[in-house]
Amino acid sequence: MIFDSSVWVEFLNKTDFHLGHLLRKRLMANEDVFICPPIVQEVLQGIKNEGLFNEIQDLFSSLEQLPAFNYISAIEAAKLYRSLRKKGTTIRKPNDCLIAWYAIHHELTLVHNDRDFDLIAEHTPLKTFQPG
Repeated sequence: MIFDSSVWVEFLNKTDFHLGHLLRKRLMANEDVFICPPIVQEVLQGIKNEGLFNEIQDLFSSLEQLPAFNYISAIEAAKLYRSLRKKGTTIRKPNDCLIAWYAIHHELTLVHNDRDFDLIAEHTPLKTFQPG
C-alpha cells in the first residue's frame, strides 16, 4: 500500500481517524508501506519542527521507496491530468496525478483522504483503499 500525504498528516497529528490508524498499524507490524517522492515532499514541507522533520525523514528512508523516474513520471502524470480534463474531470492538485501515476505504475493500492483520487480512480486503473 502507498499512503497519500493526507493520511500521513492524520498519522503525524495523531488524530484518531481510521486511515491514520491503519498506517500506524502497518508501520508497527513492519508491513510494506511504500513511499514516492511527491509524498515525501508534501509531508516534509509541512513540518515546522526540525526534530520531527529529521525523524520523519529517517522514517521515510526506512520505507519501501518507489524509484523516481523524474522525466518519465512527469510526462505520464501530465498525460493523466490531460486525459482526465478531456473527460470533464479537473484535478485540483496536479501533484495528485503524479502520486496516482506511481500507484498505477507499481500496481499499488492508494490509501487516501482526498476526493481527487476518487475522481482519478473513476477513469483509470487506480486502486484505492475503501474502509469498511
